[in-house]
Amino acid sequence: MPSKTITTSTLSAAAAAITLLVILISSILLSANARSLSGNEESKLKVETVASNLNIPWSIAFAPDGRIFFTERVGDLRVIENGTLKAQAVAKIDVATVGESGLLGLALDPNFEKNHFLYLYYTYSATSSSSTLYNRVSRFTEKQNTILNEKVLLDKIPAGTYHDGGRIRFGPDGKLYVTAGDAANRILAQDPSSLAGKILRINSDGGIPNDNPFSGSPVYSYGNRNPEGLDWDPSTGRLVETEHGPSGEMGFYAHDEINVIKPGKNYGWPNVIGIAHDSRYVDPILQTGDTTWAPSGASFYHADKIPDLKYKFLVATLRGQHLEVLGLDPKEDKVVSSEPVFQDKYGRLRDVEEGPDGYLYVLTSNRDGRGSPAADDDRILRISSSSSVASSTVPEFLSWQFVLPFAITIFVLTTRLSHNLRTGTCNSSTNLDGRYQ
Repeated sequence: MPSKTITTSTLSAAAAAITLLVILISSILLSANARSLSGNEESKLKVETVASNLNIPWSIAFAPDGRIFFTERVGDLRVIENGTLKAQAVAKIDVATVGESGLLGLALDPNFEKNHFLYLYYTYSATSSSSTLYNRVSRFTEKQNTILNEKVLLDKIPAGTYHDGGRIRFGPDGKLYVTAGDAANRILAQDPSSLAGKILRINSDGGIPNDNPFSGSPVYSYGNRNPEGLDWDPSTGRLVETEHGPSGEMGFYAHDEINVIKPGKNYGWPNVIGIAHDSRYVDPILQTGDTTWAPSGASFYHADKIPDLKYKFLVATLRGQHLEVLGLDPKEDKVVSSEPVFQDKYGRLRDVEEGPDGYLYVLTSNRDGRGSPAADDDRILRISSSSSVASSTVPEFLSWQFVLPFAITIFVLTTRLSHNLRTGTCNSSTNLDGRYQ
């Protein structure tokens, strides 16, 4: 049976076609591997109500034993146990509830399983007849869904009707970080001796860390107007913060910020607003321009349950009424993607946290006097994937790290073969059974 031969030109064309095909596959996989939440991706998310008819929930924390603690701004610390919201509050804190003040931040000690330490940030009146307000951070001991033994760790943080900050969170270094607003007295944000308009950092017992940027002071950064969210980027360890921009001060509005917080740095408020390109201050990595988000609680998503959100920085927005999904550059301090989800579906959002089950928990804030509450507001929502197998992650063996080198190798080999055929290094035709003609 006569052998079938392939000419030089045919082989060159085939080589080129194979190379183009491999490169095309690589491009498709690269695109799939880099895919973010977009288009109808939001439809892949399932939203369930964990608790309803709440009174302005503000912060949420998860205990190792499965209990979920959360604060209500009116002064109640509450708990969900075995999937059921306990009717009786864990505690009723005597708080000043004027405007944005009240019972705000909540954190559990990293060693909560052994010491049962629970931390709260709340507003109080200086005296029963005084209009002077302060915020403080206190540590309690939790026991069988009650708290006792209050120890004040940080006191007399200036407070007011507006701009109370209030988020507290333990960092990877075991220190407790506290966001303090300017209490509507913007000059205090630039005063290093004041605790207002700052990010603060203390030890878990209230002591001042030896490596704080200002000796003997809890001040970690300053020039922050009203920060309400912070978390650490799992890929870089950097501290990322959310901050409300102006709401009429000096004639300015909006310009909400996402900042990378660095020890001892000045973030500009009220001397500059947004991105100022002034070497005296640290510019935000994102500002919202003339659009107001009113960003509040924020967190990085680490788990695998919602693949499209992996390592994204999630921001709960109040006036924006959406969850902002931000992609951050792992090498530079900049935002590479920004997309809202759940726009206007659940109203004002106060906090977002990843639970130990790998799902997201979002607190609404529609009864805070600025929203339009539904009949069952406020709520705690759980966000999961609508499909237990839904994933946009390309398998490792099909990832660009594998396919791209393969494509390059094919290209080099086919180029060499074509060159050899043109220069006569090998015979001008070959048969399919491997014998040269």
